Amino acid sequence: MTGLRGLLAPLARTPLHPQWLLGGRKAPAGLGTVRGRVLDIGAGDRWIQEHLAEQAHYVAVDHPGTGRSLYGARPDVFADGARLPFADGSFDAVVCLEVLEHARDPQGVLAELGRVLRPGGVAWLSMPFLYPIHDAPHDYQRFTEYGLRRGVEAAGLDLQSVERAQHALRSVGLLGCLAISGAAYQAPRWQWPLLLPLTAIAVLSINLMAWLGSFVWPDWNALSSGYSVKASKP
Repeated sequence: MTGLRGLLAPLARTPLHPQWLLGGRKAPAGLGTVRGRVLDIGAGDRWIQEHLAEQAHYVAVDHPGTGRSLYGARPDVFADGARLPFADGSFDAVVCLEVLEHARDPQGVLAELGRVLRPGGVAWLSMPFLYPIHDAPHDYQRFTEYGLRRGVEAAGLDLQSVERAQHALRSVGLLGCLAISGAAYQAPRWQWPLLLPLTAIAVLSINLMAWLGSFVWPDWNALSSGYSVKASKP
């Protein structure tokens, strides 16, 4: 889907983009107050670094097998998140955003996250739930809110909060837009002159209806495109 990302990049901030309802990348609330060592697992292009305080010491990690080829990662260290090359309790905070679905051993990543976090340290995690397969074949699982709770607690961390990514209607709208645009992209090229205008109309309509509907229709907490977790080490 890399080619599709490139085609859609100019539309990223408009409702013509199939992922418009996701919004832009957001740093976890409270991250900017950390003054010690911050580990970013699955750092990618290191975007988290710009949201840290000047006093924070940032360490970026990405996987040696996929970081270079899929994400163009620029980490300080290439390592498997389930086998981190750091001492116990050596970080004041750990960030692991949209990574666990790509981990062959997600519980191992959570265990290592807990190991390198100092007592009293904070971890922020996020994971998609209702979202298409992406970065195939390195997309292995989705966890419900309760699966994330279980994994965090099994890693010896205290759960502080679990938040849904967005309103249920926006989650459904996102899936609809992705289903339509993904199918159009995979269709034979000779069908594109017909499909692309129809796709643009459908994506624009679904995005706007889901966005407006989320302001007037009650939410449903059983449905979300993803979850964000905050945890601490006792």
